[in-house]
Amino acid sequence: MSSFLGKITKNLIIAIPVMMVAGFIFGMIVDSGFLKNLIIPFTFLMVYPMMVNLNIKKVFEGGDLKAQVLTQIINFGIVPFLAFGIGLLFFKDSPYMALGLLLTGLVPTSGMTISWTGFAKGNLEAAVKMTVIGLTVGSIATPFYVKFLMGATIEIDFFKVVQQIVIIVFVPMIAGFFTRQRLVKKYGLKGFKQNVGPKFPPISTLGVIGIVFIAMALKAKGIAASPQMLLYILIPLVIIYAFNFTLSSIVGKLFLSRGDAIALVYGSVMRNLSIALAIAINAFGKEGASAALVVAIAYIIQVQSAAWYVKFTDKIFGPADVEGDEIISKKTEATAKEDLKENLSPMTMDIKKILFATDFSETARHAVKYACNIGNKYNAEVHAMHVVPDLLEEYSTGTGIDLTTHVDKKKKEALNQKNIDSAKQTIRERMKMTSLQVLNDMPHCPLSEERIIVIAGNPVDEIVKTAASKGFDLIIMGTHGHGNLEEIMIGSTASGVIMKSSIPVLVAKNT
Repeated sequence: MSSFLGKITKNLIIAIPVMMVAGFIFGMIVDSGFLKNLIIPFTFLMVYPMMVNLNIKKVFEGGDLKAQVLTQIINFGIVPFLAFGIGLLFFKDSPYMALGLLLTGLVPTSGMTISWTGFAKGNLEAAVKMTVIGLTVGSIATPFYVKFLMGATIEIDFFKVVQQIVIIVFVPMIAGFFTRQRLVKKYGLKGFKQNVGPKFPPISTLGVIGIVFIAMALKAKGIAASPQMLLYILIPLVIIYAFNFTLSSIVGKLFLSRGDAIALVYGSVMRNLSIALAIAINAFGKEGASAALVVAIAYIIQVQSAAWYVKFTDKIFGPADVEGDEIISKKTEATAKEDLKENLSPMTMDIKKILFATDFSETARHAVKYACNIGNKYNAEVHAMHVVPDLLEEYSTGTGIDLTTHVDKKKKEALNQKNIDSAKQTIRERMKMTSLQVLNDMPHCPLSEERIIVIAGNPVDEIVKTAASKGFDLIIMGTHGHGNLEEIMIGSTASGVIMKSSIPVLVAKNT
């Protein structure tokens, strides 16, 4: 289920049109009024998982004040009024569609802001802060903007809009904050970022496509009566996004460094369409479906435009600095190749090579005792392996489009090298502590710095592939699954390895 949702998340540009068509067909065949009862559950499913990865503390970190100020001026002083003006021009006789255009321009920044900024080698820390500030300020300001700008053309129940925003934004935000705190405490910040946090966005995607389906089903008969409506919605959206990209690029080029400029572009153009969609469908009754339709179509343009813009980033702002962690040095490349070729030995009936797979969690610390003891008993080599997230895969998840097909192998390796080096250093430090602990109980510790494997990719696939290709006789790992609900939310690398591996797997559960 998790992998299926992950594929949908990476391909929102396909999934959303498919759900729109499915919703249209459903709405034409079936009386879809009953779908309104599913709006609140799908809304929570859409918003809450997104909030779990939101680091509110980032707001209080300094260092990029100019970028933050300029971004919020564009977000709240220019784009909403542009969207409002274009809405009046194109939807003079359809005020709720004008409302949808306004909502599209009201709540800035989403997870896509962070993903695309990282992919374009911009300032990730600034992007995270923009996301938190934009979401918080946008959610508070939305009722006032809607009342002030649209109150003369449609009936606005100000307090109802406020109430709905509290329900669909701030309640999930609080729940997400406490969930994040609990998970970080349980798995550590690194474990959360690498193994737990990435599991939540695909769950949010389920809510998004559900709401898109409902909005389209509720509007199906109206679209059938006026099919040119969809094309007419595309035109003003293209104008808004084109203007936004142009303005933010010029401002970033004139006033900011390359990294901050890229963060500004994605911090102002990437709107939080999930929140806009939730407000449209929840706060304005049946007519809200018209507004939701506009927001749903904006998804398609936003993802496509972001994908194209990243191709021109270097031409607009210049190439990233070719230093530090931005490229792989020849020395690092050679080291990586040596790691992939290390210690090959033929498969035997005895346990001669053990692969200890670690995610740095508490259960992994428990499992290393088994790896050391068994390795000592059989005089076997123990190789420590850690799989870091493939950054390109993570960016694909956040952006809604599969980026892996657009990047060659060398660039992909460069994106992941910093995480790989960091993981190797962590394993070395853990080995030193582990060796000191076990030497009192056994003649030697079979772990050593020469037997470290760190690879970027999917943990299950890489562990299984490495164990098979490197001639290992046994895989030892820990598991942190404590129940069905947790396995659904977090997933189980251990169970995946057990199912796919042709090599015996020993799983140590820390009870």
